[in-house]
Amino acid sequence: MPIFMDRHDLPESVTAEEVARLHQEDLKVEDDFGCKGLTYWFDEQRRTAFCLIKAPNKQALVDMHNHAHGAVPNRIVEVDPSIVESFLGRIEDPVKAKNTDLNIINDPAFKVLMIIELKNYNLSGVSQPAYHENLRKFQNKIYDLVTQYKGRSVQSIAHNYLFSFDSVTHALNCSLAIKRNLEASMAIGPMRDTRLHVGLSSGVPFEQEEDLFNSAIKVAENLCNFVYGEIVTTSEVKNLYESENRNIVVEDSLVRSLRPSDEKFLSDLITYIECSWCQTDLKVEDFSFNLGLSKAQLYRKVKSITGKSLNTLLKHYRLENALELLCKNRGNISEIAFDSGFNSPAYFSKCFYSKYGILPSELIK
Repeated sequence: MPIFMDRHDLPESVTAEEVARLHQEDLKVEDDFGCKGLTYWFDEQRRTAFCLIKAPNKQALVDMHNHAHGAVPNRIVEVDPSIVESFLGRIEDPVKAKNTDLNIINDPAFKVLMIIELKNYNLSGVSQPAYHENLRKFQNKIYDLVTQYKGRSVQSIAHNYLFSFDSVTHALNCSLAIKRNLEASMAIGPMRDTRLHVGLSSGVPFEQEEDLFNSAIKVAENLCNFVYGEIVTTSEVKNLYESENRNIVVEDSLVRSLRPSDEKFLSDLITYIECSWCQTDLKVEDFSFNLGLSKAQLYRKVKSITGKSLNTLLKHYRLENALELLCKNRGNISEIAFDSGFNSPAYFSKCFYSKYGILPSELIK
C-alpha cells in the first residue's frame, strides 16, 4: 500500500496538544478507510503540520481526515518511506512520545540541508591510486563529522553529498569542522587540486512541488555550485544561526551568506542557463534581456556573486556538462562540443584542457 505525506497549514490558535488530539481522532477511524497513520510533524513557528499515512489512495486519506475531525490537508504527495526517514529522521511516532496519552509531538518538519561537492580541476591526476586512497579517507571523515553533529546522510552521487540536519547550529558548525579538518589533506599531495564547496539552505518537505525538499535542495545546489566561497548559506540559515546562538555573528571570512535579492537573482540566472546553455549563438544580450538588467548591471551582479564574468561562468557550466557527456560516452568529441554550446571542436578542446589539465581525446582513452 502506498505511503503519503500531507501538509496542513494551520491557524495561529492551533497548539501542539490540539494537533495531537486530531492525530488520535485519525487513529480511531483509520481502519474504516483502509488507512494507517504512521506519525506527524508539527511546527508551531511556521504553523504547519505534516502527516505520514499509509492509504490505498489520496482520496481515502482525505475522507479519513474529513470524517475524523474535518481538517483536510492542503496538499498530498506520495513518498518513499526511506527518503522520508533520511530527511526527517523517523517514519513512526518517537518512542518518548508514546508514553503520553496524546502522543504530543512538537517536532517540526523544517530541516537544514547541506550539499557538499568535491571538485577536482586536474583530471590527469585522478587515476593515481594515492588520490583514491586519500579521497576515501576524506569521504569517511565527512561522514564521521556529519554523524558527530547529528546529521543524516540522504544521498551520495559521485563526489556530491546531501545531508539533513534538525539544527541550524549543528549544520553550520559541521560545515566549519569539515573545512578545518580537511583543508590540510586537500592542500597537499594527490588531493591538492580538489576543492571543497558547501551549500546550506533550509525548508519544509514541500509546498507546491512533488519531490521532498526539492526547493531547498535546488537552492543549496545553486549556492554550492555557483557562488564564490567554500561555505555559502542562505540569509535564512545565517539569521537562524545567529538567533540560536545569542546573536553571535558569523564571520564573512569563514561563511558567505547571500541576501534574499541575490538568492532570487541567482535562481533566475541558473534557470535561464539551464534552458539555454547548449545554444551556440547564446549572447550576453540574451541574458540581459531575459533577466531585465543592463549589461553593466548584469556583469556586476554575476561577478559579485560567482566571482566570474558571465562568459566565464557559462563556459565552465558548458565544460562540466561536456565532461559528464564524455564520461558517459554520449558521442564523439565534435558532437559533444556542439551539443555543449561550443561552435568549434578545437576551441572546446583548448578550453577543456585549460580547465581540467587533460585533452578530451586523452580522457576518452
